[in-house]
Amino acid sequence: MAVILNIDTTTAVCSAALTAEGQILTHAENFEGRNHASLLSGFIKQCLDFAADKELQLDAVAVSMGPGSYTGLRIGLSEAKGLAYALGIPMIGINTLELMATRVMFSTDDVDPDSILVPMIDARRMEVFTAAYDFGLNELLKPGPLILDGESYADLIATGRPVLLFGDGSDKARETITAPNVTFVPDVVPLAVDMVALAERDWARRSFIDNAYSTPLYLKEFQATKPKSRI
Repeated sequence: MAVILNIDTTTAVCSAALTAEGQILTHAENFEGRNHASLLSGFIKQCLDFAADKELQLDAVAVSMGPGSYTGLRIGLSEAKGLAYALGIPMIGINTLELMATRVMFSTDDVDPDSILVPMIDARRMEVFTAAYDFGLNELLKPGPLILDGESYADLIATGRPVLLFGDGSDKARETITAPNVTFVPDVVPLAVDMVALAERDWARRSFIDNAYSTPLYLKEFQATKPKSRI
């Protein structure tokens, strides 16, 4: 198994983790807000210092590619690119929605394996970045932006299968989406410690991304906020 540095900066949480043989060796997280630019380098240093102390050689860098915060995505990918280039090692790109889905699969013992997993990342107002997966991570709903209303996920709900909604965007759906087979799973955020399975999968497949030209998975164009006039 490979020694992999995992980085996630896609939401308000900033995290990094060093893993080897499918095990978490050391990790750091901050849940207090979008301080990624000031925190991430220190988290990475913690992981690299641990690797040096244990005489471990880093084999790859895995980074969450989005969707998520535009600024956070750029910070995480920039750090990953710089490190991968400096060490001459490959990069692994992880879809953040898949990452959240695997967290629910592996962290909840009583999840029905027939469940439909629906990660939701807040995209302002009533919009979310979302997708839907089965337990094989097959796409039942293609990743993309969605404006929530009473008909959202109607086709998935109509299957009668358990539908699990989670992520920081799911809070906005509680008042609009009600059905007996829908369950809201609380406290699910993308974290570097949960990247192990996906990163190891892509390492085994040699599924790497370009160290120089890879770009985040934004799913929609950036829309800058117009500053308010002070006059």
